[in-house]
Amino acid sequence: MTSPMYGVAAGAVVVALLGATDGATYFRLTAHLNPIEVLQYVASGVFGETAFSGGLGTAFAGLAFHLMISFAVVYVFGVLYTRSRTVRSHTPAAGLAYGAAVWCFMNLVVLPSSAVAPAVLTPVAVVHGVIGHAVCVGLPAALSMRRCFGDEPATRRLVAGYRDGFDEGVA
Repeated sequence: MTSPMYGVAAGAVVVALLGATDGATYFRLTAHLNPIEVLQYVASGVFGETAFSGGLGTAFAGLAFHLMISFAVVYVFGVLYTRSRTVRSHTPAAGLAYGAAVWCFMNLVVLPSSAVAPAVLTPVAVVHGVIGHAVCVGLPAALSMRRCFGDEPATRRLVAGYRDGFDEGVA
């Protein structure tokens, strides 16, 4: 088991890498975009259309936004993991469902309220998005939190660790 913040940060890096690889591959095959353009698209959520003329600067901003979103996604799963026995008992399934929910939230709530140009959600895009986020976002987030916290909620582990350390110091 690792520290919670290290576990979230490490999980966020894995989620960001897998999610970016999945997105870059998908958009290369379907829209003929290169990875720089995909990252500029992410940045366009804040900067609008000007992100596409910003060169590497807006691509790096898109990468930073993607990492921040990944951190938030893993953090939220960590909160769910530490507070729900069901999530801890069914971690892979919970992660897959969570990844699908993340895709829905991003595409139905976040993107429409951002500066991103509206996109058409085709059946292929929806199926790919839900499955891609389940496997490349939700599952690694779940597995990183299980590795971080183990099977016990963090509060129980912290209390047990404190009590054991205290008992060892007294004895």
